Amino acid sequence: MSVSVNSALTSLPLPGEWTWEVVVRPRRRTLGIEIREDGGVLFAVPPDADPQEVAAAVRSRLTRIASEVDRRRRGGGEPRKELVSGASFAYLGRRHRLRVVPAEPGARVRLHQGWLELPRRDSAREGARLIADWYTARGAEWMTTRMRPLAAQVGVPSRDVVVRDLKERWGACDPDGTITAHWALMQLAPALVDLVLVHELTHLTVPAHGPAFRRRMRLVLEGLEDLERHFALAERELWRGAV
Repeated sequence: MSVSVNSALTSLPLPGEWTWEVVVRPRRRTLGIEIREDGGVLFAVPPDADPQEVAAAVRSRLTRIASEVDRRRRGGGEPRKELVSGASFAYLGRRHRLRVVPAEPGARVRLHQGWLELPRRDSAREGARLIADWYTARGAEWMTTRMRPLAAQVGVPSRDVVVRDLKERWGACDPDGTITAHWALMQLAPALVDLVLVHELTHLTVPAHGPAFRRRMRLVLEGLEDLERHFALAERELWRGAV
């Protein structure tokens, strides 16, 4: 299968300087695209992937992929934060300043009077973990509530969403129908979070990224292409815990 997919991808106008490979992952139902820190591209496909559908899905995302590959090759790497008072953090599209507060008993990360409060910790890594945990908890609550109307529009049963660190991926739909989203998405405006949730919900009925898949998404998301362009720009700045 990987040989056929390789052949289909070779027919695309992929830049000659790219390094890329195709891997078959038995548990996958859809195409996955991972861009490594060095700019290499990994195309992960299910065992029964249709090579032409994979090629069509990659072609539709070439601009976004090229932008991320270029950023990684130039050494842009993952966005980092300095956990000092005044640092900027986004929550659902709005910016909040960080305020480091004393580590008193019961103190926790919270939004308070427009500030994102972080109890002082001995290490930046521990502070970053606390903020990531806060995004995760808020995301689980907000996205699960948001899934109900979106699932109704897509035409699938409502379900909870698992929110966790997905590394290079923003969303996933497992073979058993479990939908997972990256906690970092909670930095985006709601319409862009919806884009990821609708994408994964649509996979419950249309596994492959083909014309039928995009038609179903357009029924729910007006201005799909504009949303995808905005997402491609915004995702470069999403903080994923690096300090």
